[in-house]
Amino acid sequence: KMITFLLLLLLLLPLFLYIAAPQIRKILSRGVCTSTVQLPGKVAVVTGANTGIGKETAKELAQRGARVYLACRDVLKGELVAREIQTMTGNKQVLVRKLDLADTKSIRAFAKGFLAEEKHLHILINNAGVMMCPYTKTVDGFEMHMGVNHLGHFLLTHLLLEKLKESAPSRIVNVSSLAHHLGRIHFHDLQGEKFYNSGLAYCHSKLANILFTQELARRLKGSGITAYSVHPGTVKSELVRHSPFMKWMWWLFSFFIKTPQQGAQTSLYCAITEGLEVLSGHHFSDCSVAWVSAQARNETIARRLWDVSCDLLGIPVD
Repeated sequence: KMITFLLLLLLLLPLFLYIAAPQIRKILSRGVCTSTVQLPGKVAVVTGANTGIGKETAKELAQRGARVYLACRDVLKGELVAREIQTMTGNKQVLVRKLDLADTKSIRAFAKGFLAEEKHLHILINNAGVMMCPYTKTVDGFEMHMGVNHLGHFLLTHLLLEKLKESAPSRIVNVSSLAHHLGRIHFHDLQGEKFYNSGLAYCHSKLANILFTQELARRLKGSGITAYSVHPGTVKSELVRHSPFMKWMWWLFSFFIKTPQQGAQTSLYCAITEGLEVLSGHHFSDCSVAWVSAQARNETIARRLWDVSCDLLGIPVD
């Protein structure tokens, strides 16, 4: 009977999705950045901009006239995307620079080159990330999720902070996830050497993104720089490439999954919407302030994570 029921369910699922498709698309299209702000003369850096949400974010910023740096690990792929964006937007100021967030030397090299090349930086979107990787470590010995998703962006932001201050008003957007609700910061095992689960490791790193954003906003109060964390939604992207199960789930429930263009809306909203300064440090989803977990609201954990991150990266703790 159970097998019959499951077969019937599988047969009826496509019909249900077909019937429900208009309503599903309506729900997914909520949270659109409606700002008409133009960005001539503004400079933006988007990490992981050669695919998915990052690519769409960079394209929209270029469409509005910004000078956009695609900071990505795969430079050849980045060059192809840059030419595509240039063709689509007519904006030739779309540049590609090498950035491997799993290697602090690469991060420092990117920052050094950028600071030598540019006089300003108005928008930094920390978008790149990894998800559900088998246990591996970065070049510097950090667990891959925590190393790339949190520590890599922490260092990049630190290195570009003075330029952001000089260019104020400026904004920092950190792409997090609803998955942060399952995350915990295990200071005794931050690198997952005692226990490791690829799904939970991703959740931990996304919680770290929110805690970093809140502490960053607190420290930057009055500086002219504001910071926001965002949940882009469940988006069809290359992020699930390490998990065959997640790829299958994404395919099965494709009707419920946002396109990269839809997923980029909240990042754009936080990057360009006027009057958002009073909400610095807040978390956003569907272009609205969103609820975060109790862990994500814990200022003590946020401050300790800041200090530990500085220590791991060799940054003086102030």
